[in-house]
Order: sequence, then C-alpha cells, then structure tokens
Amino acid sequence: MALNLVEIFGYAPSDESAEAKVARKSLNCPFIQCECTKRFRDGTKSGVCTVKQTVDPSPIICCPNRLYAGDYGILKDVALEAFGNGVKLISGKQVAKVDHDGRYVAVFGKRWGKELRLPKRGGRGSYFVDWILALIADNGHLREFVALEVQAIDTTGNYRAERDAYVKGGQFQGSSAAGLNWENVSKRILPQIIYKGHVLRQERLCTKGLFFICPVPVYARIRERLGGTLRPYAPQPGALTFRSYDLGPEVSAGERRTLLAGDQLTTTIDQVALAFTAPSNLPEAGVYQNAIEAELRR
Repeated sequence: MALNLVEIFGYAPSDESAEAKVARKSLNCPFIQCECTKRFRDGTKSGVCTVKQTVDPSPIICCPNRLYAGDYGILKDVALEAFGNGVKLISGKQVAKVDHDGRYVAVFGKRWGKELRLPKRGGRGSYFVDWILALIADNGHLREFVALEVQAIDTTGNYRAERDAYVKGGQFQGSSAAGLNWENVSKRILPQIIYKGHVLRQERLCTKGLFFICPVPVYARIRERLGGTLRPYAPQPGALTFRSYDLGPEVSAGERRTLLAGDQLTTTIDQVALAFTAPSNLPEAGVYQNAIEAELRR
C-alpha cells in the first residue's frame, strides 16, 4: 500500500516558509528541540513525522517524537490525570535541587533523566519503560508513580525519494513505495505492554498502572485486534490506560499542526491479555474448510 508524506521536520511538505526551510536545512526535530533521531539505514536523518495512505487521507504519526509536541504535553496530561492539579514536572536529575511541597513530579526518560530498566526476563535481556513519572512527597521521598509507553506506527518499504525531493526544495509526484506495519501491533507492541504491565502491577507504589500513548489510528487498530470485550476500570494497580492523539487541522505556512487528544480507555492488564490470547472477533467456524473446498472445485 502506497504512502505520501504529511509532515517532514515538523512542517507540511508543501510549506515553503522560512521556518520550514530552516527546519529542513538544520535536520532538527522541532518537537524535541534537537537533531532528528529517525534515520535511514545509511544514517541520514529521515525527518518524516507523519504519513498518510493514498487510499485514506487521514494522517498517521509515524515518529514517536511527534507525540512530544507542546513541550512534552503528553507527559503533563498523564501527570494531571494520575496525580491531580497543581503538579510540576522536573527532570529526574533535579530532585535534589528543589524544595519539595508534595506536587513535584520527577520525570525519568530520554532527555529528561536516566531511563529506568525493568528487571531482566528469565535472566535474559531487559526492557525499558519509555517514561516514569514519580510523584515526590513533601519530605523528598517517593510517594507514587506511573509508567508510560509511547508508540507511533512503523513503516515498511521506502519513502526516501519523496523525502529527498522535499528536503532539496523540489516537488514530488505520485506516491512512495512504502506501507504501514500493522502486524507489529500484534507481534511486538501488545505482548510487550502486557509483560510490562504485569511487572508494574507488583509495584506497591505504582497505584495507577501503565499508560500507553499512541496515534488515534494505532489505538483503533488495537481495539479492533482485541475485539469489543474490554471492560472499563478506574485507574488502579494493574491498570492499563490507552490514550490516543491525532493531528489538529491544517495550518498556514510557517506554522505546525497541533496535537489533539483522542479517545481514551482504562482497563486492566488481565483484560488485555485475555482479549489478546482469546479474541472475541474470530471469523465463523469453517472458513478454512470453505476456502479449501472452493479451491478444490476450481
């Protein structure tokens, strides 16, 4: 399935403003305020934030850094939901440098503080949680925490020619020979968040569970994969909260599209694990038999 680029280095491909040209020349990501971390195999910075399928005009965020728009607004959104109003986010490295009043939230993650590893699984390998938000009590001790995973959609194939055309200030006709890796949702994303959710459920101070942040189309595909049996729960130990985000409306040249909150669901790791291993949206019995018999009659 072919794709076209919707955003490159934070701006529309057709944007010829000074701001867009500076972004493409510097190869910097305007959402994390540093160089683009999304690269091609040869090390070239990709700069592609968002794509769309040629059969569907809806934008799909393909770089997780795009979800950090608004000075990491998604972290603030989760902190407010988990810990209430008045919280103040600080880097995990700043904990010893502030006078604690019970409303500081220490952030551990890339560019904020050291990433925290989860325990090794069976003695082999290890998992990172993308983000830990830790509410610090007024005595400077840990009061409670939540964990966040941030996931965009992976792409397959190649959109290099389209990307290069826009970076060089040209135009591109047609579409790129690339697609979206929806299978990755089932093969990698869901198994990992189920495992991490089980680990976090054992943590006495992880009182609101795990938050999973993703683009609206990815959330829709996850709900489709898990079927319609997920029951809503209040945030609690062992909870899994899906929060989705999408691009705001198109903007004038020189401006960047906003990030808007979409649907949200809080359920439990057990509910997700059960739906993943015993999906309710199976086809009717006999589909394989019917397919085989249809081929035999040809």
